[in-house]
Amino acid sequence: MSETRTPAAMLSPVARADRIVSLDAVRGLAVLGILAVNAMTFFWPHGVLALPTLQPGWDADAVTGWLIHDVFFRDKMRTLFSMLFGVSIFLVGGERSDKARGSLLRSRLFWLGLIGLIHGIAFWYGDILLLYALTGFLVMLVRSWRARTLLIVGTLLYLVLCGVYFGTIYGMTFMPPAELEEAVRQQGSAMTPQELAEAVSAMTGDAWSVTVHQFWHWVGVVPFVAIAMIPVTASLMMIGLGLFKAGFLTGRAPAWVYLVSVAVSAGCLYLIWGESTAIEAGGFDFIQTSLRPYATFLVPLVSLGYASVLILMIRFGLRLVLMPLIAVGRMAFTNYLTQTLIMTTLAYGGRGLGWYGQVGWPDIWGLIIVVWILQLLWSPMWLTFFRMGPIEWIWRSLTYGRLLPLRREAVA
Repeated sequence: MSETRTPAAMLSPVARADRIVSLDAVRGLAVLGILAVNAMTFFWPHGVLALPTLQPGWDADAVTGWLIHDVFFRDKMRTLFSMLFGVSIFLVGGERSDKARGSLLRSRLFWLGLIGLIHGIAFWYGDILLLYALTGFLVMLVRSWRARTLLIVGTLLYLVLCGVYFGTIYGMTFMPPAELEEAVRQQGSAMTPQELAEAVSAMTGDAWSVTVHQFWHWVGVVPFVAIAMIPVTASLMMIGLGLFKAGFLTGRAPAWVYLVSVAVSAGCLYLIWGESTAIEAGGFDFIQTSLRPYATFLVPLVSLGYASVLILMIRFGLRLVLMPLIAVGRMAFTNYLTQTLIMTTLAYGGRGLGWYGQVGWPDIWGLIIVVWILQLLWSPMWLTFFRMGPIEWIWRSLTYGRLLPLRREAVA
């Protein structure tokens, strides 16, 4: 095979008219949904995610808020985001034989990782950008694989990793109670009321102490990201790229394929709902909460059902209805970081309003909806005057090594 070479100086971001609308719409859903997944972690320590009843005022409204988050959003949006990032690796880097575009892709991932470092160290320990950059450097090596190969390898890797996780948790059921309790505590999945109060106090002090505490929290998360999250994220990126090459994510599959996907997704959600309600009724027992076969294995099918709904809407002439969501997707990087800025400003002490540890699920859902509305309004307004979001402009200018035009040209 002869090498394909694209002169570096001729490379430029995809023009607005050449963008794939279905990808932007799904990306918009993913970035809005990711806020619903992350919102609680801006206001509470990680132990509250594993044991929500630690929150003061745990009542029926809080249960409903948790169930909506757990069933419809948790892991589903990260899965969508990961699949779409796998697609972007190919769209930017092209075939492995294209050396110039490969160099551009490495530059893009490098700057993404650097921005992720700043985001994680200074703002929020749950940053996903560094994870995507590191995983991207691995997945870029297989971006020229055929769709079938990507789907088979990605799916097998995902199932094996889920099986390892499931087996590990199941193995814990054979531990003596005292050892199990200690293991749970070491994982940060259990907190005493005193530990909860101390964690809240650490995030509501002065600006410097809050920043230092946030930094050490991020340091503690990084090993988990490297060991546990990179392999599963790589599997999802490969699945996403395989689905793109097969035509599924671009809307080129037959309509019945998307209808079947929606039906399968609905069935999976029904199973996950039953699983989640049983966990809540059981008092959030650690083993029961962690040992979730439906939520562990079926999440990608739910995510693809969400994507299928949007693709069908576009195919059946409802693109205009989705334009605000499409705009959010075109500014996904800006909107993702804006979510962090808004939420940490509300939550952190010293450098914000200090609401950390004071808001439960009903209030958090109110904040989520307000941010959703703002981003659905401001994204299309911004793109009326500018080619891309402000963070996208910074990232792409760094990637291409030159200042790219930002303002849209006036139409004569």
